[in-house]
Amino acid sequence: MNKTGKALLGLSALVPFTSCSNMHEQKPNIIFFIVDDMGWMDTSVPFGDEQYPLNQRYVTPNMQRLADAGVMMTSAYACPVSTPTRTSLMSGMNAAHTHITNWTSTLRDLYSDASGGGITNINNGVAESPADRLSHPIWNINGMSPDPGIDSTLYATPMVQLLKDAGYYTIHVGKAHWAATGTPGASPLNMGFCVNVAGQVAGKPRSYYGEENYGNTPEMWDFFSVQNMTEYYGTSTHLTEALTLEALKTLDYPINNGIPFYLNFCHHAVHTPIHRDPRFFQKYVDRGMDEGQARFASMCEGMDKSLGDLIAYLKQRGVMDNTAIIFMSDNGGNSENLSKGGERHTQNSPLREGKASCYEAGIRVPMVVYWKGKVAAGTRLNTPVVAEDLYPTILEMAGIKDYQTVQEIDGKSIVRLLTEGSASVRKAMDSGEITNQEEAYDYKLPESITGIDPDREVLAHFPHQWKPYQLHDIDYMSSLRKGDWKIVYRHREQTLELYNIGEDITERNDLSKSNPEKLREMAEALTARLEGYDALLPTFRSTGERVPMPTELLSLK
Repeated sequence: MNKTGKALLGLSALVPFTSCSNMHEQKPNIIFFIVDDMGWMDTSVPFGDEQYPLNQRYVTPNMQRLADAGVMMTSAYACPVSTPTRTSLMSGMNAAHTHITNWTSTLRDLYSDASGGGITNINNGVAESPADRLSHPIWNINGMSPDPGIDSTLYATPMVQLLKDAGYYTIHVGKAHWAATGTPGASPLNMGFCVNVAGQVAGKPRSYYGEENYGNTPEMWDFFSVQNMTEYYGTSTHLTEALTLEALKTLDYPINNGIPFYLNFCHHAVHTPIHRDPRFFQKYVDRGMDEGQARFASMCEGMDKSLGDLIAYLKQRGVMDNTAIIFMSDNGGNSENLSKGGERHTQNSPLREGKASCYEAGIRVPMVVYWKGKVAAGTRLNTPVVAEDLYPTILEMAGIKDYQTVQEIDGKSIVRLLTEGSASVRKAMDSGEITNQEEAYDYKLPESITGIDPDREVLAHFPHQWKPYQLHDIDYMSSLRKGDWKIVYRHREQTLELYNIGEDITERNDLSKSNPEKLREMAEALTARLEGYDALLPTFRSTGERVPMPTELLSLK
């Protein structure tokens, strides 16, 4: 992509509202269906080489229908936590490059490290554990902005603004969480959206229950209360259902007027608090789950029901065939919150740990793409895809070319991977070269077909403390996957781990000592990526010096 200077400052202010409805040529509608904190295993759809026991726990038939009609991305990666993924999607940049490496607080200029957000910080005075040997780096705590000059903020051209400029009617529904209160990026309307339903700064809802007004009661209110959903206050409507009903309403205008639309449908589910969806809860209890597991499973099925309702509406309105749907989670599943039921760090098995970790359970996410006539139905692609890829991908799907941005785009369009890649996989299936799920999972497509290196590097970076209590396995981490090999840098412990995830997806067999040559190769690759993005690293409290780069650490051993 082209990078421009300050010529595009104030871009959003220059675009009149009429741009939301001034183009009637046939373009594909695009829906980005984003689920919050949904792990790779939180679905009955098996994204691995087999159906694992956790897959059998959940009921997500609409995800399965979407996969049967589209293509499953079995190696899709997000960031360890929410805001970095969401700003990568909106900016096309890797989180290590944006310097937005943690979730933003609800309040401006306030760090969210080691807390649930600004409210926790204010009420409890929680920052980082004073016993911790590390301090977090000075990162872009205010998130992303379409306007320049905001302190501690990434200035970037939002992907949605480019869609709006090209004539798309752009809609946001649900969780936003790109920026802190009082900054331009806090409002989806400043990020290129024509319509905003309930999108705000908070990273989770105060309540999923309509009976509690989704947290908008005098006793419960704080910045996490879901705004502008008054129609459902005092009812039994779960938040997931309420957002779905509102999302369908927003589609009437563009469909009735023949305007292409982009719907950014961002559910709060299945993020905490784990509040049962009463439509589905009891059946999981009847299946023998503990209450926490049943609550979480009901939230997953409620999310799936939302997907089904959306698809049914598109079919009813006759626009399904011209609508592309991208289904994705914003990070891996939470594995430390016991309100989900079960034992800590087992909720994503066989993947290791979960959200906030750079192990696979924290960053590998479910992803499905439906695009009728463009992708081969019922196929699986295992070429790695990363969050920042969606920026150029969605723009190419919309036919938008030669666009200019104030930021450098890190992501690569995966349109060719989706189209020619899925067609090649279908051919292999029809010829008998691929005969089962395991073979499909292991099938590699060359770059000459897809335009994407099947052994491309996947960088994850989380230089932060996850919680005020000590969970040393899921904080202060960086990782790099390249092909089947993956290096994990534990900043606090000052250790480098090496895994072959093609043979050991559990990341339990550390090969760093038995394969020092590969460890050095991967350390050099990780260092190059971190240095190339001028990535921020934590510092030692005792000296104020940053932790060493991976290659520096090797030289110290």
